[in-house]
Amino acid sequence: MNTRRIPELFGSMVFNDKAMRAYLPEETYLALKRTIKNGKSLDKTIAGTVAAAMRDWALERGATHFTHWFQPMTGITAEKHDSFITPDNADGILMEFSGKELIKGEPDASSFPHGGLRATFEARGYTAWDPTAYAFIKDETLCIPTVFYSYGGEALDKKTPLLRSEEALNRQAMRIIRLFGNEDVTKTQTTVGPEQEYFLIDESVYRARKDLVLCGRTLFGAMPPKGQEMDDHYFGTLKPRVNAFMKDLDEELWKLGIYARTEHNEAAPAQHELAPIYSRTNTATDHNQLTMELMKKVAARHGMACLLHEKPFYGVNGSGKHNNWSISTNTGVNLLEPGDSPQENTQFLLFLAAVIKAVDEHQDLMRFSIASAGNDHRLGGNEAPPAIVSMFLGDDLNAILLAIEEGTVYAPENAMVMKGGVHTLPRFSRDATDRNRTSPFAFTNNKFEFRMPGASASIADPNIILNTIIADTLAQFADFLENAEDLNEALQQLIQNTIKKHKRIIFNGNNYSSEWVEEAERRGLLNLPTTMDVLPYFVSPENIELFTRHKVFTAEEMRSRYEIMVENYCKTLQIEARTLIDMIKSDILPSAFREEQQVANTLLKKREALSGLPSKAEESLLRQLADLADRLHSGCFHFEKNLQKAQNIKDFYEQGLYYRDHIFTGLQELRGIIDEMETIIPAENWPFPTYYDLLFSVH
Repeated sequence: MNTRRIPELFGSMVFNDKAMRAYLPEETYLALKRTIKNGKSLDKTIAGTVAAAMRDWALERGATHFTHWFQPMTGITAEKHDSFITPDNADGILMEFSGKELIKGEPDASSFPHGGLRATFEARGYTAWDPTAYAFIKDETLCIPTVFYSYGGEALDKKTPLLRSEEALNRQAMRIIRLFGNEDVTKTQTTVGPEQEYFLIDESVYRARKDLVLCGRTLFGAMPPKGQEMDDHYFGTLKPRVNAFMKDLDEELWKLGIYARTEHNEAAPAQHELAPIYSRTNTATDHNQLTMELMKKVAARHGMACLLHEKPFYGVNGSGKHNNWSISTNTGVNLLEPGDSPQENTQFLLFLAAVIKAVDEHQDLMRFSIASAGNDHRLGGNEAPPAIVSMFLGDDLNAILLAIEEGTVYAPENAMVMKGGVHTLPRFSRDATDRNRTSPFAFTNNKFEFRMPGASASIADPNIILNTIIADTLAQFADFLENAEDLNEALQQLIQNTIKKHKRIIFNGNNYSSEWVEEAERRGLLNLPTTMDVLPYFVSPENIELFTRHKVFTAEEMRSRYEIMVENYCKTLQIEARTLIDMIKSDILPSAFREEQQVANTLLKKREALSGLPSKAEESLLRQLADLADRLHSGCFHFEKNLQKAQNIKDFYEQGLYYRDHIFTGLQELRGIIDEMETIIPAENWPFPTYYDLLFSVH
């Protein structure tokens, strides 16, 4: 690729600020920018002009259709394509796109997850243009980012509550900023940089594994002799096919204005990571959805399959999505930037205290925001944070907070200069904090890295929660400070009391250790290991009151999301169970029976030819095969009965509990039998690609 083309290529398929300047009249451009920059209401009279400009821009770049691109509660995106053609009066066509078509679309609201908000016969729903997100061209289609409402006005998507939470946080953060006399600030916004982990395997072996195709993860598979024990894949040299994929992916992402920057091999064989530069949370959420979609498309172009499941392979690291969150002003000040003297930066300390308090008081919501059946396999697996929420701040910040708590003076040590022991190597100052890769929520210089989200999840969910709980804490802080007689004294008291009350959530040690689980219990922290453990917390009276108070969700929207998540949990396990039963009956047991027959025939021939000689090896193998086949047959029979029982449970929450206690565990039990069986049946007789074939398939 000609590197000189990169600046020209970047954003070439986005109706961004450069395109708007070129295609919109100045007055229209300025009105639209006010909406985007300052959160002002959209002037509907300009919609027709904007639509015509978008159409002309899109047609020049080969677009033939337009779509309202939205994010329903499926976790992926949705789109319905309409062409630009409109009949003229001479048996021909015009290429038209109106302001009405830009602002509003009408999809079927009953066919998307809605958690009881819509009846099947109540099908109408609306998509509405989100002018704060740039339109873009994908697959020769002009995509207009939109929100998605029901006919009754309920949010049926992930973007609407995300935008509401951004407004809620801005309202409360501005109250705090005003107290510090920052009159030049008119708005705050959050930024996110989601680091995306994924696996790449050869498409031929992917297609040969029904469980990967239907479930996104392997339901069985014995570990190969070598996995990730040698740590030789992490940051290793990229294989040619992977390198070609990454370069192709970068180009596709850059066209869409996505700041793809860092890419490398991850810890497990066949695992990789892509990290973008930070952007506004709304934009970052759109971009991450596009990134996951393009990863799959570009991988297929290179004869590979991209796996985004949280745990596609048992026994090696799963995949997460590290959500790097911060909050800044429209004047460019990062409110989580400690500065050179954080102990003297009261504004930073106040916002830090707000985050500490919010995370401690709302551990349940933090855990809820990343809950899924897939992530249950990953959390706490000596590769990802446990299901216990805690925070890492590092030694320096910890020392500052301790000094504040105890009312003493913080005396910082001189910055340590890093020396490599070789005179020619450069010397540099050590960072103020180390990194803690085991922490669920770690402070890293000027942001918090939320490491719990799973690879396939939308980042809208954790950011809705983060924005809302921190907005609520800032509101409490503002209520206290606005009524204070002495602001400086009140600030000191508030920060000190907050640290004393909520320091239990701070843990700088190894979150993977069993000792931490015991310590967390002593501290009174929540440990909610499975999705079904945490889901009811979301609709507790206090949480409903929290979200309705800040106008992020209505009570009905919260209950609908709760039902959708329970339903998704059940459906996920149901599909996995059906898939495993089918693979056992159609392929695994028949292969075991054939292998039994071959061993039995070998044993008979040996006895006939070599009468009197021992046949202990064949007899032992035959007994082992017969025992495993009997156990698998019997286990599959009982498992199928449990699945039928699960499907007949009427109460949706009781059904979810049954799936967790009987289907989730049943899948694990059957896997153990199959994995043992795989180790004794020769490769030529085993019906599926093995973990060796899968993890080392890309050369």
